This record gives sequence, C-alpha cells and structure tokens, in this order.
Amino acid sequence: MFQKILIANRGEIACRVIRTARAMGIATVAVYSDADASAPHVRLADEAVRLGPAPAAESYLKAELILAAAKATGADAIHPGYGFLSERESFARACAEAGVAFIGPPPNAIAAMGDKIESKKLAKAAGVNVVPGYLGEIADTEEAVRIASDIGFPVMMKASAGGGGKGMRLAWSEADVREGFEATKREGLASFGDDRVFIEKFIESPRHIEIQVLGDQHGNVVYLGERECSVQRRHQKVVEEAPSPFVTPEMRRAMGEQAVALARAVGYYSAGTVELIVSGADVTGKSFYFLEMNTRLQVEHPVTEEITGLDLVEQMIRVAAGEPLSFTQDQVTLTGWAVENRVYAEDPYRGFLPSTGRLVRYNPPAEQADDEVRVRVDDGVAEGGEVSMFYDPMIAKLVTWAPTREAAIDAQVAALDAFEISGPGTNIDFVSALMQHPRFRSGDLSTGFIAEEYPEGFQGAPASGELTRTLAAVAAFAATAEADRARRIDGQLGHRLQPPADWTVRIGGADHRVNVSTDGIGVDGSALDLAIAYTPGDRMIAVEDEAGDTLSVRIGKTRTGFRLTTRGASHTVRVLPARAAPYARHLIEKIPPDLSKFLIAPMPGLLVRLDVAEGDAVEAGQPLAVVEAMKMENILRAAKSGTVKSISARTGDSLAVDAVILELE
Repeated sequence: MFQKILIANRGEIACRVIRTARAMGIATVAVYSDADASAPHVRLADEAVRLGPAPAAESYLKAELILAAAKATGADAIHPGYGFLSERESFARACAEAGVAFIGPPPNAIAAMGDKIESKKLAKAAGVNVVPGYLGEIADTEEAVRIASDIGFPVMMKASAGGGGKGMRLAWSEADVREGFEATKREGLASFGDDRVFIEKFIESPRHIEIQVLGDQHGNVVYLGERECSVQRRHQKVVEEAPSPFVTPEMRRAMGEQAVALARAVGYYSAGTVELIVSGADVTGKSFYFLEMNTRLQVEHPVTEEITGLDLVEQMIRVAAGEPLSFTQDQVTLTGWAVENRVYAEDPYRGFLPSTGRLVRYNPPAEQADDEVRVRVDDGVAEGGEVSMFYDPMIAKLVTWAPTREAAIDAQVAALDAFEISGPGTNIDFVSALMQHPRFRSGDLSTGFIAEEYPEGFQGAPASGELTRTLAAVAAFAATAEADRARRIDGQLGHRLQPPADWTVRIGGADHRVNVSTDGIGVDGSALDLAIAYTPGDRMIAVEDEAGDTLSVRIGKTRTGFRLTTRGASHTVRVLPARAAPYARHLIEKIPPDLSKFLIAPMPGLLVRLDVAEGDAVEAGQPLAVVEAMKMENILRAAKSGTVKSISARTGDSLAVDAVILELE
C-alpha cells in the first residue's frame, strides 16, 4: 500500500480524498495556488506545496509543477480528483515515467474514452448504441451548418474533450449554429486545451442516466448501479440521485452489462462512469444511447457510495496499489435512496448569474447517520474564505440518504433550510424548490425539466397558506422578542415598557393579525400550536408544530420587519404593532432607476468579445458582448433597440460586477 498520496486538486474533492487516505493510514500532500493558500484542503493535509498564481493554467494545470511537488515530498502516488488533469492521458503517462502511481485508469483507456469523437467510434464497434451524429472533425462554422442541417435540428454541438457541462451548445436552427459554434470551440480550448467540436442529434425530452463501473488490474469489472442526473441547467448537473426512479431492474442489468463490456474493450480499471441518454418517451426502456465515458471519479459519486456502502476513493486507491476487487457483481447490493444537491455560488433570482466574494457566514447543516436518515456534506470551504472567479462555483455537495426516495427528498428540504451561507449568492432556495416540486417528486424528469418548469426564471418556491400563516407567527414572535429585549434594556434605566401583544404582519401582499401571549400564538383569530425558539441576534429560528415536525427559518432584519428564508424562498415581512399599522399603509418605496440603456456586466469576468462599435444600430435581443466567468461564456444581449452611444470597455478587460460596458442613445 502507498505511504504518501499527493492530491492534484483543490476544494471539496481534495478534502474528500484526504479524509479517506487518512482513514487508511496514508499520509497526504496538498497543492495550492495563491488563491487557495489558506483553503481547508491545505490545512487538512499533512503537507502542502505552492504551485503558482491563481489562474488554473498557471497552477493546477501545470503537470510539471505537480510532479515536482510529488518528488520533493516523497509522494508515491497521485490522486487527480475530477477536472483539471484527471482525464489527461499525458499526465497519467508522465506519472508513470516519474515512478509515481496514478490513482486512476491506464493512459490508453483515458486516451480512448477521453476523446468524445474516438470514444463513440469505439463504443459503436463494441456493440454499444450511440447517438446519431457526425464524428469527424469540423473545420469551420460553414461546415458545421451543413452537417447540422444534414443530421436534422435540433442538434448538440460538443467539445471533443469536454465534460462537466462545459463546451456544449444546443442548436435549434442554422442561426444557433452560427452563433454558438465558435463559442463552443473557445470554451473547449479554454477548459480542456482542445478546440475540436463534434455534432450529434439532440434527443428531445431525454433522461440522463449514468452507470458507475469499477475495475481492477486483474481483469475484474463490475457495475455499481445507476445515477439519475437529468435535472440540469445549461448542461450542468444540479441534482443527482441513486437509483433512478425510471430504471427497472431489467434496464439496470442491460445498461450495466453494456458499460462493463465497453470498459473491458479498452482495458479499463479504477472508477469510471458510462453516461447514457434515454428517451423518456420510451416506456420499454430499451432506447438508451452511449454519450461518453468519464475516466475519473464523478462529482456525484457520493450517492452511489450511500446506496452501496462502498468508499469509491478507497477502492481507487486499492486498485492503483494492485489489489483485486474484494467483491463480485453478485455481491453488489443497492439499499435505500440517496439524493445529492450541488450548492453553487450563483443567484437564481437573477438568471443564475455567477456570484463571487467572501463567505461572511458558512454554517452547513449538521451531519447525521442513522437507520432512518443520513445527512452528509462534502465541502472544501470555510467561513471567511473566498469564492473566486478563477474556479468552479460549487461551494458544497449536500447528500441525504433514507430508506425511500420520498424520505430522502424530505431530508434534503430540511437540511437545505438549515444551511447558512451569507456573502455570495447561492442556489439554496432554488434546489429546495426543486425538491418540493410535484413533478420532481413524481419522478417525471428530463434534461429539460428546469427550462420547462421555470420558463420565466426562478422567483422562489410558492408558499402554502399554512406556511404563510406560520411565517406570520414567526415574524410576530421575533418582533415581540426584539421588543422585549429593548424593554429589558430600557428597564435598567428605570422605565417599564411592555412589548405589544398584537401585530399586523404583511407577507405576500396580505395583512395578518397576529397575537403573541404567554398562552400561545393566534393568527387571524385561529390558534397555532407552535413551539418557536428565537433569541434576538440569532440567525435561525426553530419552529416545531403539534405533530413534532420541525422548520428552520433563516432570519435577517429589515427597516420595517424581517427577511425570512425557508422552504425554497425568501419572504420580506413587514411587522408593525396593530395600533400603528393604519398609519403606515403608504410607506414610500424607492423606485429603481431605468438601466435598460446600459449594457452592464452581470458578474465579474473577462470581456472576451465585443460585437458592436459606437454608432451601430442594435435590435432588442441582439448579442452585444461575451463575458467569460468561472470557465463559462455568457452572451450579453441588448435589452432594447437603439444606437450605441459610447463604449466603456475593451476586449480583454477584467470587469467588476455592474461595470458599464456600453451605453445606448
């Protein structure tokens, strides 16, 4: 067994590998960029080595620096995590040449499966179903238009070396191809160092299913069930679960056997994932197609671990050390249900724009492990740390397990309510809303789920009448507690002020009369049997109803009340003593200025393209500029028609959030 492992990665996956290595009695080495000098993975490892500046191209993607760190620290193995160098054949070969074990598949398997074009050719030769498309290299936009027209719209343009939702564009028309082909090439080059693009038929209303495989160096290969990864946004997975609510035992066996056959065909060992696309309209479950094979550990591997009881990182380490698998396919069992939500630094209320900045508050839900519910948080951040524009925006992965799918989803909702993050915006409200959505809970999923269910964008999960009344009670209770605190402080000066008992609470555009007394709480004349725990200054309010169910509510103070966040939405609540409410019905609201004549950077990033010049006439919806942030290109469009009056930024500029790029007449 290895004595010391270097982890060639950062963030949560680096922490994840370090914890397993430590449990196995193996020493660890972290590497870091200047942006990560104080990151948790650096502090968690036994040793740490600086690589270079913040940009990944100058640090985490420098294979020679990582190998030098391994040599300097005496590491006898390297785990690449996911992303960065994890699927670089050249890196795996360089490790072998340096006499350092690569904890992953052999270089030839990475080469065979890492190239999306060649992998489809190999899969087809192995008898695996592949999506119809063009697998040759495409020279330019004009050729791409011809090929897409021949295949038939809609089509998907993909970077050959792509993954993680990057370097992908859906085209419904020739215009979409012309607009997106070059951007796809640039994203592929920026993220993977390869600008080749292929085009394939887009399967409408598809489900995204993947099979986890595991092989050793002795010829043994098994599959560990499937994961449902259909809930995606911009081809980036948001929610994963295992098993899939769609896959039958017969489908699982057919998919698994094909995945194993493909792995055997390329001499694969270590952990890997075969991704499949399934037509959701096919009730027989036979129309599944090979998409790609990821020759690394997947972000969503925890859900497979939770239902199989296996530690995939441990298995990868043992396989790399030459040990055979300790179990056979017949011994693989799937127990219960697991769900994973990715907590991203992004603002779902503003079109999911990336959000960066310091984590002023970071307090994840408590981990839990029993026979009824398990709660697991995989993260690599800490309070006071920085969410940087240089890396992926994922903050943490929240994983829950329960005996049934419904219970695992309910556990997600409760845990998301207890997740405290302030500083950058997050998608916590959004993923909580997904967990509560009737269509998601029914299992009727497709990769178009988010676009179909939120066509006008996300505005928060709808609140039931019962929840609204509960929040009105919570707000009045908090107001009473705050007033009582003021009374006690004032009482020290000789005064005796009683806090109001009756409050008028405005929430969701409606007023509620709430009475708070030692006998309980009443809303609109009806008593609520609630136990509410709150101390002025707390960030959370705990609510327990008569059935014993608990609700966690995050609280923030506003000028006239509170901002209460729970169950996938934030509610601005106005709270006034009932006797004062009639005199405050017409509070002056500040009207925001009209910014439609400006093109403003919605996130920090790099201005990679400017499509207009001063004096140009533009139409509403016309692309004006492209800003790259967190390794993704974002097309900025004109909010209205007009003429370009002035341009304030140039291609290559680093833009701050809300920086003005140009102004229209």
